[in-house]
Amino acid sequence: MRDKKTSVFANELIWFGAAVSIAEILTGTLFAPLGFKKGLAAILIGHVIGCALLFLAGLIGGKTGKSAMETVKMSFGQKGSLLFSSLNVLQLVGWTAVMIASGATAAGAVLVLGGDWVWSLIIGALIVLWILIGIKNLSKLNVVAMSALFILTAIMSTVIFQGGAAVTAVQSISFGAAVELSVAMPLSWLPLISDYTRVAQKPFAATAGSATVYFFVSVWMYIIGMGAALYTGEGDVATILVKAGFGSVALLVILFSTVTTTFLDAYSAGVSAVSISSKVKEKPAAVIVCILGVLLAIFTPITQFERFLYLIGSVFAPMIAIQIVDFFILKKDTSDQNIQWHNLILWLVGFLIYRVLMRVDIPVGNTLPDMVVTAVLCMITNKVLGGKKDVSRDA
Repeated sequence: MRDKKTSVFANELIWFGAAVSIAEILTGTLFAPLGFKKGLAAILIGHVIGCALLFLAGLIGGKTGKSAMETVKMSFGQKGSLLFSSLNVLQLVGWTAVMIASGATAAGAVLVLGGDWVWSLIIGALIVLWILIGIKNLSKLNVVAMSALFILTAIMSTVIFQGGAAVTAVQSISFGAAVELSVAMPLSWLPLISDYTRVAQKPFAATAGSATVYFFVSVWMYIIGMGAALYTGEGDVATILVKAGFGSVALLVILFSTVTTTFLDAYSAGVSAVSISSKVKEKPAAVIVCILGVLLAIFTPITQFERFLYLIGSVFAPMIAIQIVDFFILKKDTSDQNIQWHNLILWLVGFLIYRVLMRVDIPVGNTLPDMVVTAVLCMITNKVLGGKKDVSRDA
């Protein structure tokens, strides 16, 4: 059965593709008001926090051989997990639409083909192709795609940072808010990573490699976005490259990065849908999600995602905090229960705490304090109420 598992390198390629994203570059532009040094510090701190959590979340799936939403059942019960599976499918449909719309707009700035809707259809078709090929058969195609992306983003970085002196900007984002925006992107992948580490030959190495590759490449994308805003005074990367004479390069970066990132969203939505109902099949569900994403991208104004990132953080940060405590510290598995009520209540408390902390400027962002408080409450509650121990660590 080993040949049906994915290698460490294949997993690293997947997360390289996830990180190379127009959305990550656009998020990076928001850091420009801090200046390069402070902006870089916020990016690094946020990514250390976010990718550490990404590693722990992926390791749970890797060690148990369960998908992301199946691991949620271990802390919230069979029916209790349906809340998170449903929310995850919704956020993934939203992300699919955001990525397709962003990619179509950027591609349209490079090459006009009758409107952004045409590019939305083209990108959607390519994502469906990726889905049909399947996660276990993508390795060779991903090697080609990721090699091209590496070269193209290196060219893009050179163009941007040769733009000249930094543009002075009035600070309009606090350091704490910037750190949280940096945490938010890797945090948005927490409900997905186990969908890929569950089929890894070497769960620990694959998870560590995935989180490490995502860290460095995502930081690179943020820096490209921040550099674009600082050194060229322009927040539209496609426009920068077109002005620099790299029209075809820009188009390839946009298409490859949008497809390789959005594929993960659509595919994981299919996996999460299976957790809601065993009658659902992964690939058909993923294709349907992609089609919905295309329709939303064409017919709705779904390009603003800053608030969307914060919403994802408030939902999934306390969820994964409880999972980490249950799996690594308490060694609990309540997947044989319908609903694990006290963990659901703890999640709600953590969700509300996150929303309150959004009004407070904390140097390390909102996610880490929220997760620490939620984790401590989880351990105290378990001590008071007692807990059921039986977590399988066989992988």
